[in-house]
Amino acid sequence: MDVQNSTMKSSSNHDMKRFLVYLAIALVATIPGLWLRLTGRHPGALIEAAIFGGALLAAGFILSWGAEAAEGRVSQGLLLAGLALVTVLPEFAVDIYYAFRAGQAPGSDYIHYAAANMTGANRLLIGFAWPLVVFLHWYKTRKTAVELLPSNRIELFFLALASAYAFVILFKGRIDLIDFGLLLAIFGAYLWRLALNRKPKLIEEEDDDDEEPGPAAALESLSPQGQWAWTAGLTALAGAVILIGAEPFAESMIASGRILGIDEFLLIQWVAPLTGEAPELVLAVLFVFAARASSGLIALISDKINQWTLLVGALPVAMSIGAGSIIALPLSARQHEEFFLTAAQSLFAISLLLGLRLSVVGATLLIGLFTLQLGLAFAFQQDPPREIVALTILGWVYIALAIASSSIHAARLLRLRTGRAI
Repeated sequence: MDVQNSTMKSSSNHDMKRFLVYLAIALVATIPGLWLRLTGRHPGALIEAAIFGGALLAAGFILSWGAEAAEGRVSQGLLLAGLALVTVLPEFAVDIYYAFRAGQAPGSDYIHYAAANMTGANRLLIGFAWPLVVFLHWYKTRKTAVELLPSNRIELFFLALASAYAFVILFKGRIDLIDFGLLLAIFGAYLWRLALNRKPKLIEEEDDDDEEPGPAAALESLSPQGQWAWTAGLTALAGAVILIGAEPFAESMIASGRILGIDEFLLIQWVAPLTGEAPELVLAVLFVFAARASSGLIALISDKINQWTLLVGALPVAMSIGAGSIIALPLSARQHEEFFLTAAQSLFAISLLLGLRLSVVGATLLIGLFTLQLGLAFAFQQDPPREIVALTILGWVYIALAIASSSIHAARLLRLRTGRAI
């Protein structure tokens, strides 16, 4: 017994040293951005975008490590939802900044930037992050699908509910404070339902590998008080970095687009969200290599729910605060089609998950269509009318595929029920 305790203590010390090394690297990544803010220096838009983007990326990782310390004290789904939320706070901060500035300067391009960052982040998750988990799982195990648990119907239900509400917003042509209230209610109900679904383990392990994902697994060796202290400290540190870095990163992205000759809308839509999504994506990859691919996929689904409810709903709130009065975020023709394409992609993704699994075939379709929309966006960046038409057609392709996929699942379920009845 003494030998076993000694071995466990040695392993815990090793894990803590490794965690402190990762934390030191993340802290070093924040220093250049903090120095620029304190000194007021401006080395150029491209350099500032890289420096502040790196600081926000590091803050996202620090937040995720703090959230991991809550494992064992909350339900499986609630923990994954929490991880998904805190790791995208840098992205939330940037998008809310654009919306706030849009309220301060009505009629400016900031309103387009807010919509671009939101739709790009949502489509990046489904079009790239979800397939990546499936492909890595296939590479590691040669299994052709990531299987979810029956309890994961909770996440699918609320993602479907939020996606359905997106079409209400499309019909109105704007996002207002009523939408904020309803989307917040959906998110609150989602968390409440997850809290009721308590489980003693994070997930049902896919094999006997007990390794926990992420550097912050070392915090599990601490007392509950110590874990909470680390969580609070890491969250406060990352929050300060986000508050300091969100504005200069957002502005440097706009200036970088002009310098590079790239449409700022596209740069903000596809490059800026990478900073916010990277920590969550890395966490999902760690889950896959810890034989927990289902947890990795569920964390990304929770991320999508967070963005489809909290992020979308927060935009008119930030605009109203910036304007000093209650206003809504109107959807221009381009924003309307971007939002339509995002909602249609969500419906197709949900249809692929109706069987509680995402297969390699489904993942290939998701990333193939995502690559197509990227190509169309950059091909027509100088021709907005044609881009709108292309996005509309692609959106209807997603909806047609969603109907076909749902019909296949329904027919399969009917055959199973008929077989059981016989």
